[in-house]
Amino acid sequence: MSTVLLVHHAPSPRLRRILEALETGLAHPELEGISVESVPALATTDDHVLRADGYVLLTPANFGYMSGALKHFFDRTYYTCEGAVSGRPYALCVHGDNDTAGAVTSVERIATGWGLHAVGPAAQLTGEPTREDLDAVAEVAATVAAHLLG
Repeated sequence: MSTVLLVHHAPSPRLRRILEALETGLAHPELEGISVESVPALATTDDHVLRADGYVLLTPANFGYMSGALKHFFDRTYYTCEGAVSGRPYALCVHGDNDTAGAVTSVERIATGWGLHAVGPAAQLTGEPTREDLDAVAEVAATVAAHLLG
């Protein structure tokens, strides 16, 4: 069984709805054989990262950057996991009030350093997420799982 690690920082109601959509996408019935660990960024450990086969990352865009919680997660795990996770698939979802570009760039730089493989472009949402936005986010998460199933 393959495992997808969903690392998230979802302090607002909007981000919690996005998190629920990501979890829904990963729980799709066609993805049998996928285990999901949904862990807040501040609680995620090296062990979580190392035992996962793929990743979904959720962060707000704060002041043009990823959240401090996600940055702290990377600070704690980067060197321990460097080299061990290369080639694994990931997806990124960023929500901001009006701009997400800086947050996306900052996470993508770290993912590149780890050697992760993006399964598609980052999902970038601004403002109040629509039903279509949430469905698209669920699909992004499911893409990571589907990639693991081959």
